[in-house]
Order: sequence, then structure tokens, then C-alpha cells
Amino acid sequence: MDVCLFLIAPPRASSPPDDAAAIDHAAITDVAATMAGLRRVVVHTPVPGGTRDPYLHDGAPPRCALQFYFDDLNKLEDVLRDGGAAHAFTDAARFPALAGATLTHQAMAVRRFPTPEPAPHENGGSRCTYLVSYEGPADDFNAWLAHYLDHHPPIMGRFPGIREIEIYTRVDYRGTLPGRRSNAMQRNKVVFDSPQALQHALASPVRQTMREDFQHFPPFGGETLHFPMLSVSQAF
Repeated sequence: MDVCLFLIAPPRASSPPDDAAAIDHAAITDVAATMAGLRRVVVHTPVPGGTRDPYLHDGAPPRCALQFYFDDLNKLEDVLRDGGAAHAFTDAARFPALAGATLTHQAMAVRRFPTPEPAPHENGGSRCTYLVSYEGPADDFNAWLAHYLDHHPPIMGRFPGIREIEIYTRVDYRGTLPGRRSNAMQRNKVVFDSPQALQHALASPVRQTMREDFQHFPPFGGETLHFPMLSVSQAF
């Protein structure tokens, strides 16, 4: 099982520019290329205008969310040490679109689930992700996770046009990266070819089935956040 580092920049305090254009993908890739053991980076920026979920509206999305995939936790921790590559993202001169942002970070284990028509990751290709976090806590995390993993991904896999399903659970990790260490009990993402394909899926009967399953989740607290994001992937 591989691990993923999330770096998330919160929403802007004022009316945002087009973050998809403002984020310097080439500069992110340059930093990622220096990370020993990195397998893939995914850059998420808000979908202009968002999408409509019939059950949810979670407000302003993060201006940017970065995912760095490693197959070794030690390699992930190396980029968070003093002088590690992830510290570059706190440099406002190098990443002006992140200036003033307090980055949150979290390392998580990656669980992948099958989809009927998976699509390969294309370097530089854009897709649309529904990025979700369950902040927690759950009354009984073991019961929560058992229900979620057994019931929710099979329903997700029935979304029309779904390409990818990943669910993330937290792991303990060390590092000195400035910012705020997140402790979301779980994250997940579903990936589609475009915002229009995501919108079509959210309007399908499968979304109602997911909501019905949500009503049977074991008790939990905290926020549950859902954000549609444009996603660009780069493999190493």
C-alpha cells in the first residue's frame, strides 16, 4: 500500500482570481522532480463556477490541493524534514499564488477501488475530481471504516463515467514543514473526465443511493467537505 502527502492551501479571504491559471504547474513539477521516491503528483485547482450537488454545498474550495504519491513512508517523510523539498511551497517568491496561505499537510495510506472503465493517468492531462474529507472523529473508527470501505466504494463504482476511486486513511508521520498538520480521519476522491461528467454523475440516481447509505454510517462528528476540482497529473 502506498502513501500520499496532501498539501492544501485554504480558500482566499477575498474574491479569488482564476486559480487554475494562477497555479504554476511547471514550478510544482520542478519541485516534485527533486523528491526521491516520488511516483506521481496531482495538482487540484477549483472548477470555475463549481458543480451542483443536489445535497451539498460546502462553500469556497481550497485555492489549491497537491497530492504526492510515494510507495515508502520514509521517502515521504524525507520531503518534510528540515531542508526537504516540500518546504519550497512556503516560498512566496517561487509560488506567488500560495502567498499568504497557511498550508495544511497530512500523510495518508492509499486504498484504490476498481471502476468499470478506468482510464490511465496521462501526464499533463486534465480531469475532474470530487475531493472529499471527513474530519471526524467517529465514535468507533473501526466500525466507521468497516462500513465505509465495505459499502460506499461499490456504490461509487456505479457512477456513470467514473474513472478512479481512492480512499485515504491517516497515518502517523514526522516532519518540520510549517503550517497546520491536518488530522482528517478519512479522505476520498472520485475522478471523471470533465466537470460536465462529474455533474452528470451527481445528477444520477447513484447519488441518491449514496445519500441513503450515508444515513446508515456509524456515528461521527466534524465537517464533511466536498469540492469539485480540476486535476492535472504527472508521473515520475
